[in-house]
Amino acid sequence: MNASSSGQGHVLKPVLSTLQLWGIAVGLVISGEYFGWSYGWASAGTLGFTITALFIAAMYATFIFSFTELTTSIPHAGGPFAYSKRAFGPVGGYLAGAATLIEFVFAPPAIALAIGAYLNVQFPSLDPKQAALYAYLVFMALNIVGVQIAATFELCVTLLAIFELLVFMGVVSPGFSLSNFTKGGWAGSDAFSLAAIPGMFAAIPFAIWFFLAIEGVAMAAEEAKDPKRSIPIAYITGILTLVVLAIGVMLFAGGAGDWTKLANINDPLPQAMRLIVGDNSNWLHMLVWLGLFGLVASFHGIILGYSRQIFALARENYLPAYFARVHPRFKTPHRAIIAGGVVGIAAIYSDELITIGGQTLTANIVTMSVFGAILMYILSMLSLFKLRRIEAGLARPFRAPMYPYFPAFALFGALVCMATMIYYNPLIFGIFVALLVLGYAWFMATARQRAGNAVTPAETAPGH
Repeated sequence: MNASSSGQGHVLKPVLSTLQLWGIAVGLVISGEYFGWSYGWASAGTLGFTITALFIAAMYATFIFSFTELTTSIPHAGGPFAYSKRAFGPVGGYLAGAATLIEFVFAPPAIALAIGAYLNVQFPSLDPKQAALYAYLVFMALNIVGVQIAATFELCVTLLAIFELLVFMGVVSPGFSLSNFTKGGWAGSDAFSLAAIPGMFAAIPFAIWFFLAIEGVAMAAEEAKDPKRSIPIAYITGILTLVVLAIGVMLFAGGAGDWTKLANINDPLPQAMRLIVGDNSNWLHMLVWLGLFGLVASFHGIILGYSRQIFALARENYLPAYFARVHPRFKTPHRAIIAGGVVGIAAIYSDELITIGGQTLTANIVTMSVFGAILMYILSMLSLFKLRRIEAGLARPFRAPMYPYFPAFALFGALVCMATMIYYNPLIFGIFVALLVLGYAWFMATARQRAGNAVTPAETAPGH
């Protein structure tokens, strides 16, 4: 018997509903509506960044419609790892698994530090790093206790975060002016010129932050009650929810006043609201407190995502099999949850020790996460094309609409993003490649072990 199919120690429990999966899809991403994106205004201006954001939104929409075909055809906790392995063999599986792991392990420490900084504003005596550490401990524990409890919590905080974004738009709407949004909207100029184009490309990572990690729902596929039906609904409604919120938040924040004051800060929404209601409004205090829910939703959801990726890779002997155990009582991958948390906590406390290109580690781990995401998007779309060709008979409960145009556009968008990211972040890209090479060395060193514990697609993809 192999590690992926023998015994209850390696089996996840299917308990998640469609609504809970939607909550995970939106919750994974929603912190991106609160901070990070406004840095795109600094290089592209409001109008230039709008063009960039719409391009990225189109890429993500076509990607999700295409990715859903893979998720429903191969509902595996490894997500992209399983798709690329099936299409391109063990090396393809390694690259997709490593890329996804980098994406999901490097994003949480940045969000945890944002939570810590947020709490530090309210409680100045609280050390932000200590608060970030406590956030890891609390939400790792919540994920270990049970996926049903974790998903229900995720749904609740996601709904609260969406409510807050709608409140923000409603409160600033009386002071909204389109002229505020468009003034200097082309990288400081009122009129478009070719000089604005480089800034639009440079702003791509900040537009990606609007949607980064939505694909994490794929890693909950084995825990969905009816993945072939519920995952397409969760993905499609999730991406539509996020696109509407992203456009609304960006438009109302930029129209509230002088948008240049919001372009280089981590809290653009409270500052935009302050322009309308002043410093002492109860609305402002509510936004500051409820804003925590958006950060918590993404942080908590990504812990769920990274743990399933570690679990799936370990179950296939791409990582030590120690991490492939499921808690005997809670049926959650507790060792994988702890392992990713240890890496994240180490990153938090390395913040001032390691610098990359003059920036602290925290300022660069988001970029590292984006590199992992983009590589995974490229490999996933290539897997879709290849599986259509070599496994025409594979059961596909959901088929990508407008094939091959949707996946082709998603692939094109991901390639544009990758080229742009490499151009503007060559040193971080070098470190990203170094991590992949080190991982590949482990992959080659453990090849014989994997050969002795080989698993077939039928064993790694429930329902096949």
